[in-house]
Amino acid sequence: MLSLLGGTLIAASAVNWPAAAKGPLINLPGSGKVVPDSQLQMQLSFAPVVKDTAPAVVNVFTSRTVRTRQRVSFFDMMRDMGRAPTESVQNSLGSGVIVRDSGIIVTNAHVVKGADELRIVLNDRREFAAKVIAQDEEIDLAVLEIDTKGERLPTLSIDKSSDLEIGDIVLAIGNPFGVGQTVTSGIVSALGRTNVTNASSFIQTDAAVNPGNSGGALVDLNGNLIGVNTAIFSRSGGSNGIGFAIPGVLVARAVDSAVTEGKIVRPWLGARTSAVDSALAATLGLDRARGAIVSDVYPGGPADKAGIKPRDVVLSIDGTPINDDSGLRFKLATLKLGSRANVEIMRSGKTQTLRTRIETPQETPKRDERFLDGYHPLDGATVVNMSPALGEEIGVDPYVQGVMILSLARRSASSSNGLRPADLILELNGKEIKSARQLETLLISEENSDDWELSIDRDGKIYDVPIRYLPRAN
Repeated sequence: MLSLLGGTLIAASAVNWPAAAKGPLINLPGSGKVVPDSQLQMQLSFAPVVKDTAPAVVNVFTSRTVRTRQRVSFFDMMRDMGRAPTESVQNSLGSGVIVRDSGIIVTNAHVVKGADELRIVLNDRREFAAKVIAQDEEIDLAVLEIDTKGERLPTLSIDKSSDLEIGDIVLAIGNPFGVGQTVTSGIVSALGRTNVTNASSFIQTDAAVNPGNSGGALVDLNGNLIGVNTAIFSRSGGSNGIGFAIPGVLVARAVDSAVTEGKIVRPWLGARTSAVDSALAATLGLDRARGAIVSDVYPGGPADKAGIKPRDVVLSIDGTPINDDSGLRFKLATLKLGSRANVEIMRSGKTQTLRTRIETPQETPKRDERFLDGYHPLDGATVVNMSPALGEEIGVDPYVQGVMILSLARRSASSSNGLRPADLILELNGKEIKSARQLETLLISEENSDDWELSIDRDGKIYDVPIRYLPRAN
């Protein structure tokens, strides 16, 4: 069972032991790290680290109003008596980390999802109303802001380096179960875990984390933020030795993007890819299952401009090995917009390096959202031109092109005809649909007809829609 959390992790990297505690130490070559070799060394305390970092860890309280329909009895139905929906307020708890002293806080997107009200409680028990600047549910990050009236708050600096190692000591600071700020310890169990979500590469730790810890931080003994807790893995939903944190390098990009652009923007390659399994690796001449094979290239996208082609295998980006789709998306998300990156590919059994520009998905064509109203089978439908940017924004395949149904009005002709949001309109009366404007113009020109032919793409399958309902004529 994978449970979403919220707390703060702190990783101990190179430990500077007090002179009195020094004895024969086991050196880790090249890392500058040592392993405790005496009882005295094992008794050293992390209290100074906690004192320095705890003030930047906050509690995030959310509330939202939920409408619930009451069950109607048979006799009420006979008397045509319905019961009004009841409303209740649901409260939830998470954690967060102050990353800008002006009041910028990072937490998990699932902590603030659907919230009507957000309140931040500082370590000194002061409370502030908060607003969401930006959030990205796919990478599970949200950036909040509070009005400090000019006061500067304690912060944690985000560490963008990648020198964290398996075995480094970690501390988890958060508010599990709402009992108050708590500190637990553990080690980094694994790095680069990509099988938790499709868009991130997680740090795995065995530090005890529980519900309420979500949104905390992973920091080293210098007080630098190196990750944000997001989930635990257990059958019970409680701590069972497997917790995950979003790496600091991805957190840094998300915060910078939210503050400067008002949204979390993730770069893309402009190529549809899939992981290479052992069978495919043997066919392609790879020594093992690694890389991401390109199946499609978006015209005019970064991959297309760089010369990447279908059947190419992306092996690394800027020296970072790529093992699957999630690793590819994570690496791209950590790169600075406008910069250039080296992409190592294998093509026809030979490796080569191409140069690509780090870009965001473009809104081409413009979305041109339109509500369709009239005597036709699409009455009540809101349609839009699809683009890579819109696809990323609404959680739809960014490579989808054409005119998509965004929503349907209740009891409308479009809804009664069995259409659904995310359907792509392919043809109307034998004419190919290329834009929302063209579709609307065609509907108006044939508005007096009672004979309609409509073809759609639903989840990759083509359907001819039987038209059974038309709106009543005025």
